[in-house]
Amino acid sequence: MSLDVWLTADRPVHVYEGNITHNLNKMAMEVKLSNGLTLYDVLWRPDEHNYTKASKIAPLLLEGIIILCLERERFLPFNPSNGWGNYDNLVEFTQRYFNACLENPDGEIGISR
Repeated sequence: MSLDVWLTADRPVHVYEGNITHNLNKMAMEVKLSNGLTLYDVLWRPDEHNYTKASKIAPLLLEGIIILCLERERFLPFNPSNGWGNYDNLVEFTQRYFNACLENPDGEIGISR
């Protein structure tokens, strides 16, 4: 005979964390998405557009990545003059965030501006 015991608790955990400089917000504003929003809206202001789940922004992030990659030269002039952040940082950040959204479609979006 034996005794088995355990505790079970459901607690929110971060499944992804990312950080990007606000210096790239102007570049993100130039990425116009097919739904009328910009990549800035999706990255910096999802709460204002009722995006609460990763599954809702994943297609928009992908669209933003495609636009950034296809029109690279158009976005380079938006590199911050102070050197804090650049085009490559925005692409990499968006790609990582997109991948995290694919891996965690039920993830709740949280932001701190």
